[in-house]
Amino acid sequence: MTDTRICFIGDSFVNGTGDETMLGWAGRLCADARQKGHDITYYNLGIRRNTSTDILQRWHEIALRQHPDCDNRIVLSCGVNDTTLENDLLRVEFETSLQNMRDLFARMQSALGLVIGPPPVDDDRQNQRIQTLSNAMQIEAEKAGLPFIPLFDGLIQDKAYLAEIAQNDGAHPTSSGYQTITRIILNSGKWWF
Repeated sequence: MTDTRICFIGDSFVNGTGDETMLGWAGRLCADARQKGHDITYYNLGIRRNTSTDILQRWHEIALRQHPDCDNRIVLSCGVNDTTLENDLLRVEFETSLQNMRDLFARMQSALGLVIGPPPVDDDRQNQRIQTLSNAMQIEAEKAGLPFIPLFDGLIQDKAYLAEIAQNDGAHPTSSGYQTITRIILNSGKWWF
């Protein structure tokens, strides 16, 4: 059986922040693949508050976890923190975010890659920025030949998901919301297993 190593790199949503089971969507995807008989080594490299700029600066973490004799794969998901305002300024300007995405997507060419778009939060103005960035990310990912799974469009229409994040911290779901994200990814036809 092939040793498949998957590095999930990104932000708090990759980390699974808010999930009382500590699995998030990345852990659930790997558990599902394992149950289907795949030999998965799972690395969660999600860090809370990370922007695309932060992720670029720590990209070297992936090479430390890959091996030439393994089936190396990378899942990237970020963007919400880029669109967050601090002191009335975006944490990462839109054009810088897009350039960061291009750079990240170029680095993903070293392995089989997949991009997961950013989810909505409990803030209408920020959601406009997230949706704009998600749409632009999809265009750039497709230009780079990377499959892209959007989360925003499905989740923004999911009343249960939106109620869950509103009751939690305004951004992160709990286990049922992460299960919803997992279902979107599994049903996309773009997840590998």
